[in-house]
Amino acid sequence: MSKIKNYDGNMEEQQRKKQVKRAALASVVGTSIEWYDFYLYGTMAALVFPKLFFPESDPYIGLLLSFSTLFIGFLARPLGAAFFGSFGDRIGRKATLVTTLLLMGISSTLIGLLPTYESAGIIVAFLLVFFRFCQGFGAGGEWGGSVVLSVEWSSKKRRGIMGSMTQIASPIALLLSSGVVSLTIFLTGEHFYTWGWRIPFLISILLVLIGFIIRRGVDDSPQFKKMKKENRLANKPVIEVFKKFPKTIFLVIFAGLAQGVPFYVFTTFAISYGTEQLQLEEQFLTNSILLVAIVEIIVILYAAHLSDKYNRKIVFYVGSLLTILVAFPFFWIIDTKIPLLVVLGMCISILGAGTVYGPLAALIAECFPANLRYSGTSLGYQLSAALQGLSPLLCVYLLNTFNSTVPISIYLIATSLIAILAVSLLKNKSNQMEMEKAS
Repeated sequence: MSKIKNYDGNMEEQQRKKQVKRAALASVVGTSIEWYDFYLYGTMAALVFPKLFFPESDPYIGLLLSFSTLFIGFLARPLGAAFFGSFGDRIGRKATLVTTLLLMGISSTLIGLLPTYESAGIIVAFLLVFFRFCQGFGAGGEWGGSVVLSVEWSSKKRRGIMGSMTQIASPIALLLSSGVVSLTIFLTGEHFYTWGWRIPFLISILLVLIGFIIRRGVDDSPQFKKMKKENRLANKPVIEVFKKFPKTIFLVIFAGLAQGVPFYVFTTFAISYGTEQLQLEEQFLTNSILLVAIVEIIVILYAAHLSDKYNRKIVFYVGSLLTILVAFPFFWIIDTKIPLLVVLGMCISILGAGTVYGPLAALIAECFPANLRYSGTSLGYQLSAALQGLSPLLCVYLLNTFNSTVPISIYLIATSLIAILAVSLLKNKSNQMEMEKAS
């Protein structure tokens, strides 16, 4: 009899480990594909869209309009977080994540099929905004669901690492999108601005099919299944999480600034600044972003490991301080226009954001109970993302108004200090998930 029990226990443990691996793979691949779509738009907003969709504006206004459409995606993310968070907490994490993946992929593909302003007029700008909104709406439900699914499948000792599977998807997507754009520029040459720019968007549909197949093989977490079986799911999770955890959501919003603001300043805005102000080659900058992404992947994984071994908050503080230290030197270095120094400056600049991003997923997910975790995690992070999304737009405005990068550096320092204060006020609830599993 004991042998039968032991056999059943081993089979159950093997099945659990198999699902943990699938959850990790689904987080990395699925979220990478979604962020590929999101970051690709950011790169094209800096390089292509001002010329193709706002050609009658002067360069400054055209760039502002282009980055405004970029911001629409960030504005849509909290709405997507509320919509998909509600479904994720009531119906299931898996089904919701498959839906967000399809929404992002279809939206990106349709952007690649849009006519230009020259051939179709102002209606194209409205369509661009609409598809960008759909991208943001899907992304709003993606991050939180991916984090929750991977973290709920993990043990307490590896929660940071499992959460970082979603986090490394961001630089992987940046690597993928920048690599595809760089290769497309190389292959299409002077035709990049006529039809070559469409290729990276059209590739999205193939990536979505891959992600869809992988995500179908992942089960909902045991915690969610148990709640569903015992009828303990929240009826109105979005309303409940705002009623029960308003302070926590507020603090999560500001905590996220330490990662998002430097990331978008050092990548999306850096491309615009490098091409428009410093006259650097587009392909050189996109190739530099490839190295930045590789550095960030390594930093995220190591920071997540340290957060499991020591303390998530301390790792977060270190990352925020690193951003503060490079806020001024970053612009001093790239202003030299020396290729080696520009690449080095961009790689060093991302160390802080990567260190923050490593423990951030687990840190946020641990703040909410299982029945409200998808909604709480998504809403807190995506409301923060809406503020983060203002960064490229605000940087263009500050640079044009003051004719200096000093206000941008001050902006980086201020947001990092705000994030440090917010995380210091977050209550440590790392043992809550273990008690949920045991109950």
